[in-house]
Amino acid sequence: MILNRMNNKGFTLIEIMLVVAIIGILAAMVVPKLSGRTKQTKIAVVQVDVDVNIPLALDLFELDTGDFPQNLNHLRDNINNVKGWKGPYLKKIPKDAWGRDYYFKFPGERNKYDYDLYSAGADGQTGTNDDIVNWEK
Repeated sequence: MILNRMNNKGFTLIEIMLVVAIIGILAAMVVPKLSGRTKQTKIAVVQVDVDVNIPLALDLFELDTGDFPQNLNHLRDNINNVKGWKGPYLKKIPKDAWGRDYYFKFPGERNKYDYDLYSAGADGQTGTNDDIVNWEK
């Protein structure tokens, strides 16, 4: 007896896993809004950018070129034809969760790690209590 695979009317395990993954991604985006934690989620996203994502790109830039960039745009484009540049270190310069640019200053004034990197937070005003900074650790 020869089985005809064309008559099978079920889903494969891969198809089911793909649907579950898509539902999980959608839930991860929707649940914080539904549970009233939008503010906390935005702060957490910015904190990861300030503590991990952007510093990783800055460190790679510094390892390749021997110095930190003058601004974050140099992580994407070799504007000044910097020797040793092997980027782009970021495909896109991120905005904070409120759609504003991150502040970057090298050499830093407040940070013991060479540069200051921060977001002005929800109010958009620097120097206020809601700033998310890389020097208070």
